[in-house]
Amino acid sequence: MEIDDKKINRLLFKEIEISPLVGFRIIFGLTTFISTLRFLLLGWVDLHFVDTKIQFKYFGFEWVPLMPEVFMYALHALMLLASFGIFLGAYYRIATIVFFICFTWCELIDLTYYLNHYYFVSIIAFLMMFLPANKAYAFDVFRNPKTAQKKVPAFSINILKFQLIVVYFFAGIAKINYDWLIHAMPLKIWLPAHSDMPVLGAFFKQEITAYLFSWTGMLFDVFVGFLLLFSSTRIWAWFCIVVFHCLTGYLFQIGVFPLVMTFSTLIFFSSNFHFKLIRFFARFIPWFRFEPNTDATVISAKPTLIKLSLLIWISFHLLFPWRYLLYPGNHFWTEEGYRFGWRVMLFEKAGTATFYVLDENTNKEGVVDNTDFLNAHQEKQMAMQPDMILQYAQFLKKYYETKGLAVSKVRAEVYVTLNARPSQLLINPQENLLNLRDSWASKTWIKPLEN
Repeated sequence: MEIDDKKINRLLFKEIEISPLVGFRIIFGLTTFISTLRFLLLGWVDLHFVDTKIQFKYFGFEWVPLMPEVFMYALHALMLLASFGIFLGAYYRIATIVFFICFTWCELIDLTYYLNHYYFVSIIAFLMMFLPANKAYAFDVFRNPKTAQKKVPAFSINILKFQLIVVYFFAGIAKINYDWLIHAMPLKIWLPAHSDMPVLGAFFKQEITAYLFSWTGMLFDVFVGFLLLFSSTRIWAWFCIVVFHCLTGYLFQIGVFPLVMTFSTLIFFSSNFHFKLIRFFARFIPWFRFEPNTDATVISAKPTLIKLSLLIWISFHLLFPWRYLLYPGNHFWTEEGYRFGWRVMLFEKAGTATFYVLDENTNKEGVVDNTDFLNAHQEKQMAMQPDMILQYAQFLKKYYETKGLAVSKVRAEVYVTLNARPSQLLINPQENLLNLRDSWASKTWIKPLEN
């Protein structure tokens, strides 16, 4: 037991060079700055937060408000400023707190736009609030040289490595399913659609290619995080990461996720590598030239509190992705326990939803034109996600009651296809959706998937 304690203490509290943590700070600040700027330039603030009539809420976060246009732009301006502050290590603690609050607030406004890498960014931003990534090669050290540190406790870097391994590992575990490995779905659908790609396009037409990509993708995700831990396999693992993310980024247009993951994994590289990275940026940013004192030491902290905090954090991130096992049925179909589990690009799913509103006064039923209320992406996501269907039904009731109707029933005919299966009813089309409530409990009103 004493040996185990020594190993744990070495893993958590051994003093190691700060440069990998600083390198990660620079990369995280730069990639979030680029991502936020891209979001603004593409006009997505208007699309997501201004030109919208309904916001679909995460269960338990219904209280997160959508603010007026000027405040939404102000939030993104703050994010831009905060991410640049993180990059520079300028007023770092304030910058990380501001970025985390603004970014997470924006993501919680509408679950329509949920993406795994948004969840990842929120998690990392939260962690960065507590890590001493501004104790060297930072504007904060230039302002106050007495705060400089040459070394940090190992957990400051290892917790970030853990988080990256979790993303890849659970993404790989999620691919161990019948559709992905035995039927090579949905890659049988996706790859032929890119047959015009130079060089590789001709191979995408072959069925064997879909199986090759399915199995290789699963093995890559399961093992690549662990291969990054060892110096003998690290460079080859990172080379595979570059190839993998370049290819998936080209094929599937998944935004900045490939960029974020490719450069975040550089934290596994040596302190010497990160020192060279810092030296590169120091050519343009004079504050990065300020080196920490050679005899600076790690600021002492309470190890018991740190151990307890890390135990809770690690336990949560190892257990929470498995919650889908608590629900019956195919979770790709029901989507119960699906979000926040690192399931990335696992299925091809599409639906059509026709809603009917019954006026109690006239006993007449009208058909809803979804385009009157939803943008194209909202309608696409709502038509295959049960919790969004419930929220939309409640929205329709409130809306039509403001028009003088006494709405007593809202029902929907929802047909969904999953991985090229014939389209099936997702719910009973006669079910009064107004009588249903969302919760953590299993949604027994979802019709089972027929294979």
